[in-house]
Amino acid sequence: MNPTVLTVAARIRERSETTRRAYLQRLDTMAARGPGVERMGCANVAHSFAAMPANDKLKVVTERAPNIGIITAYNDMLSAHAPFQGYPDLIKDEARKHGATAQVAGGVPAMCDGITQGMPGMELSLFSRDVIAMSAAVGLSHDVFDAALMLGVCDKIVPGLLIGALHFGHLPTVFVPAGPMTTGLSNSEKSHMRVLAAEGKVGRKELLQTESKAYHGQGTCTFYGTANSNQMLLEAMGLHVPGTAFVNPGSDFRAELTREAVRSVLNITKNKAFTPIGRLIDERCIVNAMVALLATGGSTNHLIHWVAVARAAGIDINWDDFCTLSDVVPLIARVYPNGEADVNAFQDAGGPGYVIRELLDAGLMYEDVVTVRKGGIREYTGIPHMNDQKLQWDIVGASKDDSVVRPVDSPFSSNGGIKVLRGNLGRSVIKISAVPEEQHVVEAPARVFDSQEALLAAFSAGDLNQNAVCVVRWQGPKANGMPELHKLTPPLKALQSKGFDVALVTDGRMSGASGKIPAAIHVSPEAAAGGPLAKVRDGDVIRLDALTGRLEVLVNISEWEAREVLEMPQALREANGLGMGRELFAGMRNNALTAEEGGCTWL
Repeated sequence: MNPTVLTVAARIRERSETTRRAYLQRLDTMAARGPGVERMGCANVAHSFAAMPANDKLKVVTERAPNIGIITAYNDMLSAHAPFQGYPDLIKDEARKHGATAQVAGGVPAMCDGITQGMPGMELSLFSRDVIAMSAAVGLSHDVFDAALMLGVCDKIVPGLLIGALHFGHLPTVFVPAGPMTTGLSNSEKSHMRVLAAEGKVGRKELLQTESKAYHGQGTCTFYGTANSNQMLLEAMGLHVPGTAFVNPGSDFRAELTREAVRSVLNITKNKAFTPIGRLIDERCIVNAMVALLATGGSTNHLIHWVAVARAAGIDINWDDFCTLSDVVPLIARVYPNGEADVNAFQDAGGPGYVIRELLDAGLMYEDVVTVRKGGIREYTGIPHMNDQKLQWDIVGASKDDSVVRPVDSPFSSNGGIKVLRGNLGRSVIKISAVPEEQHVVEAPARVFDSQEALLAAFSAGDLNQNAVCVVRWQGPKANGMPELHKLTPPLKALQSKGFDVALVTDGRMSGASGKIPAAIHVSPEAAAGGPLAKVRDGDVIRLDALTGRLEVLVNISEWEAREVLEMPQALREANGLGMGRELFAGMRNNALTAEEGGCTWL
């Protein structure tokens, strides 16, 4: 094992000793109980299974057959979750073949950042993760389940389902994805058209045609954003059927992988090799996920989400852990926005199986971890296929395209491309895997904006044609729910293409999709909590240095210390809390922890 990986895991284990012990004690207490039908009163049992077909009811009530709880993020509005419509019937059919039963225990909301981007609804996005966790908990709280299947894919849905599942850590649990949509218009062509639209060179009609060619069918978006990073991390944690992540929806192959998920979860229930999810996810499993994220240039959202996921299992990780690992984990995949390939090309080149094989062989991932499969994490280096109507896994070979995936000893970069920035503006993170080396250091006057709309207005008015560090504040969890600010990428790219040195500094999120724009994101403490961004003024010179890991405003120390910390404008605070259901989330805004603490609202 790589010594740095061992060191990070050891310090996480030591830091988490008390909370992890308490978590496992609670888990063991719950796991030691008898089946729900024996613990519950007759009326409770009758209510639980009243809607079941008679044969299923006989199995679970009289024969004590294993009962699987299905938590689903199905809706037919979102391309990634529409394929889940028929999954419950398929799961129930497969369960019956093995003498078990299954019930849809509950549904969870699934919202799409692509739909709400730049809209008021985006301010519900981060908090939807915790709503999803709570919704999963409500479904599982009926407490008649011997195992669970989690059906979800996208940005906040998978972390939310994981947090919910870990609060029922005594249950064996398998995650069931739906796969990416087939390749449409390339992501680079789509991005170029967005820049042209920002510059006023094409109109709405042309832009909409482009976007519709890119987003054209069922499945996740094909770029390597948070949704597809989720799937990579679940493979690295051993929570999927191996190789399931990036198989397109709708095929018989996809259906067979879903049936295999049923067989897998039944194989780890109490009468078999009992493996509850709370035991499976330990500090080694979390480190494996972190390493896989870094090696593939995944979404920076996971520097928030996986902190929260780990906390749900009693494990305490932080950004320094990510940064330390990033120094030794090479970048071995280039998938848009960190390259030209989409996730389908990534899958064809070797996909998660190739990446996991390379990391295991290099001692960068723990092999002695428990997974939802008997074969352990090494099984996740296989590539699934159908042979004689049966699932088989081929040994992953060499890269099929070394412009997409490469061996550890010949990487795209010697490090994972995520840095923690520190300085008198607080702590933040930056993803530099797609940023040109000459842009790793930017020093320029600050242009301060209180909203992304204000920056867009300044760009449209031609008031941003200069070297500038654009500060967009009041975008943290407490201020407005910490929306992603993707709408800022096209205008900033347009300025960069004109030859200006530009960077973004914000207490909001960018998901790593800022691409070539150096972006110090998740700045903590946030401005609304009295953080240093509330002291920055137009014209202050800011230095963003990804080489030394510094983020500083170059103002005389005495002047800086004496400068007033502005309060969030009252009109902005009121506007952030009204409309589109935002009133209902006031308690979450008030209770939210910092980005580095996972933005949690339940601690």
